[in-house]
Amino acid sequence: MSETARITTTEGEMVIEFWPDVAPKTVENFKTLAQKGFYDGTCFHRIIKGFMVQGGDPLTKDASREDEWGTGGPGHTVKAEFSDRSHQRGVISMARSSNPNSAGSQFFICDGDASFLDRQYTAFGKLVRGDDVLAKIAGAPVGSSGSGERSKPQKRIGVVSVKIVPAEA
Repeated sequence: MSETARITTTEGEMVIEFWPDVAPKTVENFKTLAQKGFYDGTCFHRIIKGFMVQGGDPLTKDASREDEWGTGGPGHTVKAEFSDRSHQRGVISMARSSNPNSAGSQFFICDGDASFLDRQYTAFGKLVRGDDVLAKIAGAPVGSSGSGERSKPQKRIGVVSVKIVPAEA
């Protein structure tokens, strides 16, 4: 039986369908973290309208560590699983450092065509419900981050929970 991820945010709910055929280890890692409640209470810390919204950093649970947001992870990494699946609007993929095998828990959901990331980042699923929520998150006002990138949300956009649920028929 296939499963989906129900991501409940402060802006509404999104449902992700997984692609275990192209990224089995990544899907398993995401599901395991979600089932442990790893993502609950985190936030989307990086938003670039027309490109992507990024979350999954456990450090975002603590506002006093804001300078470190974007650097946290689960304490392990998952080997890259690059595929031909294109990074289009609604596709969920793993964030990573310059090392292709450095993905751990941080993910991003594409808000537009990001096909320049194809075969360099592990795409592992796609939004099947909640496109309006993605649009709301992507359209949130942003300011400059520590690195000077205009991607820092001006208000907290929280991830209330990520639940793994059976796919709807």
